[in-house]
Amino acid sequence: MAQAHWGCCPWLVLLCALGAWGHPKSVDLTAEDVRNCLISPPYLPVTVVNTTAQLTALRQQMHIQNLFAYIIPETDAHMSEYIGTRDKRRAWMTGFTGSAGTAVVTMGKAGLWTDSRYWTQAERQMDCNWELHKEVDTASIVVWLLTEVPAGKRVGFDPFLFSIGSWESYNMALMNSNIKLVSITPNLVDQAWGSEKPLVLSQPIYVLQEAFTGNTWQKKVSDIRSQMQKHPKAPTAVLLSALDETAWLFNLRGSDIPYNPFFYSYTLLTDSSIRLFVNRSCLNSETLKYLNSSCTGSMCVQVEDYSQVRHNVQAYASGNVKIWIGTSYTTYGLYEVIPTEKLIEDTYSPVMVTKAVKNSKEQALLRASHVRDAVAVIRYLVWLEKNVPKGTVDEFSGAELLNKFRGKEQFSSGPSFETISASGLNAALAHYSPTKELHRKLSSDEMYLLDSGGQYWDGTTDITRTVHWGTPSAFQKEAYTRVLIGNIDLSRLVFPANTSGRMMEVFARRALWDVGLNYGHGTGHGIGNFLCVHEWPVGFQYNNIPMAKGMFTSIEPGYYQDGEFGIRLEDVALVVEAKTKYPGSYLTFEVVSLVPYDRNLIDVSLLSPEQLQYLNHYYQTIREKVGPELQQRQLLEEFEWLQQHTEPLSAKAPHTAPLASLLAVSSLAILGCRV
Repeated sequence: MAQAHWGCCPWLVLLCALGAWGHPKSVDLTAEDVRNCLISPPYLPVTVVNTTAQLTALRQQMHIQNLFAYIIPETDAHMSEYIGTRDKRRAWMTGFTGSAGTAVVTMGKAGLWTDSRYWTQAERQMDCNWELHKEVDTASIVVWLLTEVPAGKRVGFDPFLFSIGSWESYNMALMNSNIKLVSITPNLVDQAWGSEKPLVLSQPIYVLQEAFTGNTWQKKVSDIRSQMQKHPKAPTAVLLSALDETAWLFNLRGSDIPYNPFFYSYTLLTDSSIRLFVNRSCLNSETLKYLNSSCTGSMCVQVEDYSQVRHNVQAYASGNVKIWIGTSYTTYGLYEVIPTEKLIEDTYSPVMVTKAVKNSKEQALLRASHVRDAVAVIRYLVWLEKNVPKGTVDEFSGAELLNKFRGKEQFSSGPSFETISASGLNAALAHYSPTKELHRKLSSDEMYLLDSGGQYWDGTTDITRTVHWGTPSAFQKEAYTRVLIGNIDLSRLVFPANTSGRMMEVFARRALWDVGLNYGHGTGHGIGNFLCVHEWPVGFQYNNIPMAKGMFTSIEPGYYQDGEFGIRLEDVALVVEAKTKYPGSYLTFEVVSLVPYDRNLIDVSLLSPEQLQYLNHYYQTIREKVGPELQQRQLLEEFEWLQQHTEPLSAKAPHTAPLASLLAVSSLAILGCRV
C-alpha cells in the first residue's frame, strides 16, 4: 500500500504532508471553500454535520476545567494507524471523517487542520462552526492559538492522545507565551460524548495456534529479558504501548481495531514479573491458563485492568528502577508519570526491533500466505478480464468481490486495509478508495490500479497491480515500464548488511528521474505475521532501522498523472543473504508476492538484458509456486491465464491475446482441431 501515512506511526502523515516526499501535483491553497458561511442562511452541502450540540457540550467541560482551548488529535492511546469507533473523537466533534487532521476548540471558535488529500471532504462534512486550515504542522496550530488564546489562559489536551514528540513540539512553542499547556484526564470529548459514545465491546482475545507462531511467548519474554541484562544502562523493565507489541509478545490476537488483529492492551515486563493491562473479561479460562495467570513467578502473567496502567507504571517508577521505552509509540500519558532519571529512551522498543526480524518459521509462514493470496488476486484479475468489457463492473463492487475471493482462502481473517480500487483518473489519487455511493465504472479504455491485502493466520499481505485491458498510450506504457524498472532494480539490488533503506530507495526512482518523472509517496514499509500491514520500523524512510536478514518490506514505486491515471507496482520482499563473487556480508531481496505484471503495459525495449532476465526468472518462480496450487484446486481457467501471463518475455514479445481468445484456442485444442 502506498505510504503517505505509514506504518503504524500516524505522525508520519505530518512528514509527508509537509513535503518529505512532495506531492504529485501542486495544490491551490486559495481554492474557494464549497461552503458559504457569509450569507444568511449559509449555503452548506447536504453532507454537512451539525456540530453545535457537540461544541456546546465540550465547552461546558472546558469551563469546568478552566480551559480556554482544547486540542483533539485523530489517534488512540497507542498511536495506532487504524483506530476503533470509540476513538474517533475528532470525527464526532467535527463531522469530518478523514483519517488525518487535528481539531482545536476555543471558547469562541473551532478549527480543523488537515492536508490536501482531505480539503474537499472537510468542506463537505463540516458546518460553519468550523474553520478549515489547509496546513498540518504544529507550528501553524500554535500560531493560531497564540492569536486566539488570551495571555494567562490554559490550553488542554489528553496526554494519552499525544505522542512524546507532539507534546515536546507544543510545549516548546508555547513555553514563553504566557499560555499554559495542561495535561487533562479523563478525555473531555468523552465527557461531552457521554452515553452516545460507542461502548467498549468485550471481543474475545484468543491464542494464536502454535503452528502460526515463530516462538512461544515464554521464549520471547526470555529473549527480551536477555536484551535488558545486556543493555549498558541496565533497565529493570520494558514498557510496551503499541498494540502489535503485546499481541506479538504473547502470541495473542483480538478484533478491537479495524484491519488489525489487535486488542487494547499494555505490557510492563520487568526482570522478575509480567503485567498485562487488558480488559480481563475478554480472556477466557483457557487463555488465562495459557498465560500462567494464577501464579506469581517470573514467568506468570499478572492480568491487570486496562484502565490502571498509568497508576501501576507510576507506582513502579517510584522504586529503584529503570524503565526502557520506545518513544515512537509511548504516549505522554505514561511518559509524564515516569521521572526523567528513571527513563531509558530509544526510538523503538526492543520488542518492536526484535519483531522486525522474522525467524525461519515465520519466513515460511509469510511465504505460504502469499501463495494463497496470489490465488485470490489471480482469480479476481481473470474475472475482471472477462467482465469489464461488459460494462458491469465498478470500483466498489470489484473490491468487494476481491474480498470474497480472499475470504475463501485457507486461514483468511479479512482484509489488511481498505482496498484501493481505482479506475482512470481516480488512480491518480494515491489513497483513493471507492464507496458504495461514490465510485466509477471500470473500462477497457482506462488503467485500473488495485492495491489490496489480506490478513491470514500465517501472515499479512499487501500487493499492488496496475492493468489496462485495451490499448494504452505510448506514454502510459513508458511510465508503467519505468515504474516496473524501479521495482526490479530495487528488488535485485545487492547491498552491504546494515544499510539503511533510505540509502537505497533511489534505485526505485532512477528510471523515472531519468525522464523527469517521480512519485509523491514512500517506497516501502515493513509487514507483519498476522499483525500490521504497515509494520515499523522496517522500510525506506529516514527513520527506519537498517536492513537485516529476515526482514520483510514492501517495494512499491509508482507514477501518477493528475486527472488521467495512476500506476503503482507493489511487492513484498524478504531480505536474504546475497551470493557474491567475493566473500562479504551482503544482502539482497527475495520477492514473495506472486502475481504477474500486465504484459500489455510493458515496453520490453526499455528493459536491459539484466532486467529482462530478472523478470523472466520471477515469472518462472510464479509458475513453480502458484501453478501447482491452481491445478490442485481445479482452477484450470486461472492456471491457463497464469501460464500465458508468465510466458518468457523477449525484446520482441508479442502482445498478450485476450483471455477469451486464449480459452477459444484451448477449447479447440482439446477437441483436436488444428488452429
